[in-house]
Parts: sequence; structure tokens; C-alpha cells
Amino acid sequence: MGSVCIEIIEGNPHLRSLLGWHLQQLEYRVHQAASIYQAREVFLSQQPTLVILDADLPDGDGIEFCRWLHRQQQPLILMLSARTNEADIVVGLRAGADDYLSKPFGMQEFLARVEALIRRNRTPVAPAYLDYGALQIDLVQRRVRFQGEFIDLTPQEFSLLYVLAQAGGVPLSRSELLRRAWPDAIDNPRTIDTHVLSLRKKVELDPRQPSLIQTIRNVGYRFNMEILNSNPPQSPTKLAKERFSNQRSTLSTQRV
Repeated sequence: MGSVCIEIIEGNPHLRSLLGWHLQQLEYRVHQAASIYQAREVFLSQQPTLVILDADLPDGDGIEFCRWLHRQQQPLILMLSARTNEADIVVGLRAGADDYLSKPFGMQEFLARVEALIRRNRTPVAPAYLDYGALQIDLVQRRVRFQGEFIDLTPQEFSLLYVLAQAGGVPLSRSELLRRAWPDAIDNPRTIDTHVLSLRKKVELDPRQPSLIQTIRNVGYRFNMEILNSNPPQSPTKLAKERFSNQRSTLSTQRV
């Protein structure tokens, strides 16, 4: 069980520590978070197999965070909640939870539910294709389609774009991007800036005023998922084709 990573997101420090201790006795690798902010950081850095999620967190809605988790690489989710009526349970399960445990609960039941969920993941299947609306990432062929057009990326640009997109709009530091997107250890965080600049030239309408890959001051970079979902930008390749077509039409009209 030592290879199985579990993240506990629980606002009650005593319950969080107690659950963590019992799971560690079963040789699970356990990481804890007390808030949604901490939970995102732990999830992105550790990629846990199972997330144990308190539905009522001090800095946000656990149900909404459950939906965010489900949109990632679909980890197993065990939701804990003091809400016990049927409607609340249905909301939690529809948000993406694989199981729902009402508080208070017995430790043996909790551990049994964890073990049952882990058994589901004995033969995990990695996703082969990620769809973000205007952006599709083929993880098998390592190709990217943006606004219906294939974008010619280098292997490193592909890895960088994938890590940024998979983060779901969460800002990532340069050191974190180096750790997750580069196959070899690199000590110069400014390497990220060079590759981001190159990537922007291929996916941004105006690389000098980027809207997709945003710079977050004193942090690093984030991928703007909102613009893909609400008002998808036009790809530079498609825009160039339209401009060329319009120019030809104008010249033809002038000749006539």
C-alpha cells in the first residue's frame, strides 16, 4: 500500500490528524490540507490516488472543489460531510464523489470504505485525450489541436502546454513547471520564460498581449481556462488564413 497516495482535505485539525494516523498505520502515503488553497497545491504536486474531502471547508465550497477535482485526472473521491439528508448526498455524488460518508462515522467503516475505493484503482487507465473545448491534447500522438487547427510544437513545448492546461487555471511557479514539465533537472528557472515566449507565438492571437498563457506576477504562469470555455480565441493560423483570403478578395475586386 506504500505506493498509494492519499490526500486528506479536512477543516477539523483533530479529525484530520486522526484519519491521517490510521491511514499511515496501513502504510498509505498521506498528505494533509486544511483549506482549498492548500488542497490545490497538494493535489497538483502529489497527484494522489484518493482524495478524502470535507464538504464544508473554511475557505470555500467543498462541493465545488469536488467538481474541480473530477475535471482533473479523475482521482477517487471520498466525501465526508455532516449533511445527512438524501438531497445533500445526491449533490455530492453528482459533483464527482465516488463515495459519501456522513459524520459522525466509525473508524473501521471509514477504513473499509477507503480500502474498497483503492481496490477500484488496481488497474488504472491513463487518459489518452484531453478536451478543453477550443483546445484538444492528444497524449498518445503528442499533438495539439487549437480551434480546429493542429499546432506544430516541439516536445518540450508540448509538455509545458500540457502541464499548464492540466493545472486547470491554477498558477504554477517556474520551479514547479521545471519539475513537472522537464525530463531532466534544470537549475535555471528562466528557461521557462524562453519556452513560454516560444509557445505564445504559436497559440496566442497577439503574443505581446497574451490572453491564454498569463503571467502571474511574483508567481509564474497560468493557463486561462475561462477564455477557452466562455469566448474561445481564434487560432493564429486560422486568423492568418482569413486575412490572406480577405486580401485576395480585395485585390480581385480592385482589378474588376
